Amino acid sequence: MAEVSVIGGGVGGMVSALLLARSGHEVRLFEQLPRLGGKLAEHRRDGFTFSLGPSLLTLPGVFRDLGVRRELVELRELCHYRFADGSRLTAHRDPLRMAAEVERLAPGQGARWRAFHAWARGCLEASTRTFFAGPLTRPPSEARLSDLTAVAPGRTLAGLARRSFTDRRLRQYVARYATYAGSNPYQAPAALGCIPAIEHDHGGWYVPGGLPTLADDLARLLEEARVEVRLSARVCEVVAGGGRVRAVRLADGGEVGCDVVIANTDAAELYGHLLPDRRRLRHIAALGPSSSAFLLLAGVEGRTEGLAHHSILFSADYRAEFGDLFEHRRPPRDPTVYVGCASVDDPSQAPEGAEAWTMLVNVPARDPSRWPLSPQAYRDLVLERLAERGHDLSGRLRFVDLFTPADLRERYGAWGGAIYGGAYSGPLAPFRRPGNRGPRRGLYLVGGSVHPGGGLPLVAMGGRIVADLVNRDFPFGKATS
Repeated sequence: MAEVSVIGGGVGGMVSALLLARSGHEVRLFEQLPRLGGKLAEHRRDGFTFSLGPSLLTLPGVFRDLGVRRELVELRELCHYRFADGSRLTAHRDPLRMAAEVERLAPGQGARWRAFHAWARGCLEASTRTFFAGPLTRPPSEARLSDLTAVAPGRTLAGLARRSFTDRRLRQYVARYATYAGSNPYQAPAALGCIPAIEHDHGGWYVPGGLPTLADDLARLLEEARVEVRLSARVCEVVAGGGRVRAVRLADGGEVGCDVVIANTDAAELYGHLLPDRRRLRHIAALGPSSSAFLLLAGVEGRTEGLAHHSILFSADYRAEFGDLFEHRRPPRDPTVYVGCASVDDPSQAPEGAEAWTMLVNVPARDPSRWPLSPQAYRDLVLERLAERGHDLSGRLRFVDLFTPADLRERYGAWGGAIYGGAYSGPLAPFRRPGNRGPRRGLYLVGGSVHPGGGLPLVAMGGRIVADLVNRDFPFGKATS
């Protein structure tokens, strides 16, 4: 039996801790915040509840396999898109309805969407056999030679969009999937185009009470597996010697010996502070940070006719928007705005007769003190853009609370506030991310900044990958279930 210390109680840390405890290892989990879940968090005020992190669950089977049995609600409409010219597109869960909707928006493009969806499905199948199956250092036995070409190697996501559609609005729709990884579609690999297959073939799901309740379910499973969870316990150092990890040191001065350390932290935080490693830190810096987020959490008076659970209001010039984000490193002057309103389907998220709006804009991973506008001024700009696109909230706002890259950095130790660690830049970007095995025996990494990437299902897959690695490297745990 190995003694395992998990640093960080995000989803990846919880999943790896759970699986290792079930395998017979002695597991302790240290979380610096007073609640488990990491970015799977919420903000409450005056009877309103807002999700600060993920707002849509995909591949729910990943969590069912862990023992999560919470009721899920499938969304028949995944998202409403509004383009700069005022035209609209509803992304239906059903692929046939989606193709018909694309044809309505842009005659002649419905067949192209079906071909795009078929490509995405093949890309997802290839990725499932290879990229999602385990660490990059071990070729999976199920891999096929054709998997190398199924992911359109060498092509960017924007290039895939140009190849797939002639309508500029649909090209913008495809390019948007780069934001799922906090990346620039004009540099990110085409493989991110597999996401529509995840959404349209496996569905998008909402958890009544808000997605952060998934963290509560995982916490109960940890308790059942007898994982020792220490909240409000910040780890300040990974102690190593003789080529292996030996302990974790806590900010309060305590030290806990262990055979295994699983860092569910930003990889830059691990190699910059917890276990300094200049070479690996330079490698991470070379990737460049992913984007961050600017959140407006608004209590809105009254009900909005036609408001969807998820809406995207696109900018007029996507290339200029991403130029602002990744070249000029400033908040976009004409931002795309995501609007999430869970209270449309879940009355528990807002008082009667009101709505809880989460508005998200992609911004650079950079301290807001270095922005050309203050956060308050940028809030006003976002609300103005929202009004121009059909959602004028003048006179309806009870309050607007802000959540900035500085909050992400301070709460989670995220590199500059980057949501996903390094950006996906270049055709080999997925293979340049930090791996799951660290440079010392017994050191492992999990979470959105390392393989296989960010998002609820991927960090959960990462937790399983790390648990498998530990069981392989320390093969004396005895299965208990």
